[in-house]
Amino acid sequence: MKVASAAPAVSAGRRPGRPTGAARGPEQRARLLGAALTLFARQGIVETSLGEIAREAGFTPAMVHYYFKTRDQLLDVLIDECFAPLRASLGLPFQENPDDPVAAITQLTERLVQIASDNPWFASLWVREVISDGGLLRQRMHERFGFAHQNASLLAIARWQKEGRLNASIEPALVFVTLLGMTILPLATSKLWRNDPLRRNIGGAEIARHAVALLVQGIGPRNGD
Repeated sequence: MKVASAAPAVSAGRRPGRPTGAARGPEQRARLLGAALTLFARQGIVETSLGEIAREAGFTPAMVHYYFKTRDQLLDVLIDECFAPLRASLGLPFQENPDDPVAAITQLTERLVQIASDNPWFASLWVREVISDGGLLRQRMHERFGFAHQNASLLAIARWQKEGRLNASIEPALVFVTLLGMTILPLATSKLWRNDPLRRNIGGAEIARHAVALLVQGIGPRNGD
């Protein structure tokens, strides 16, 4: 799911206040959400004000306040409309492959990369606000959704280990963190590779393939190699 982030400048002839006409449409609201995601990923939620979001979107502060009275309200909307659907989609591989852990974890890895590739703000925002200590987004999502989704995944991994379908030495609680480390972290730092001749051509497809190879085959040579 993409959220528009590009925004043309607001007409200088319109006075600040409640938006009128087309300015009340979903496109303008989406521009504000996209601007918020861009700034949250770039500098963090706590460090971003509604005024900065208005400037990033090309709107007046009054336009932001028409839709969102506070930053907390805006963040709740982002959680409901952006993060909750993405979070639900990340649980599908485990639901769709209840007896095939390799397929489930492989699809989860590929889905993480796809989500981050489709949403340029996702990787940086996840590193800054979910993985990092004190991330506000992680706190708010836990308050909203609890740990049921996470616990279900851990139970599935433990069951697969008992059934002999998955390596018993794997620590269930570290599986998702490991996947993030192999996918989201490289994507979040890939902009730094633009002038690196060894890595500048590495994109989402290469990162996903590399992560799946490490997960499924390990670092030893493949049979027959």
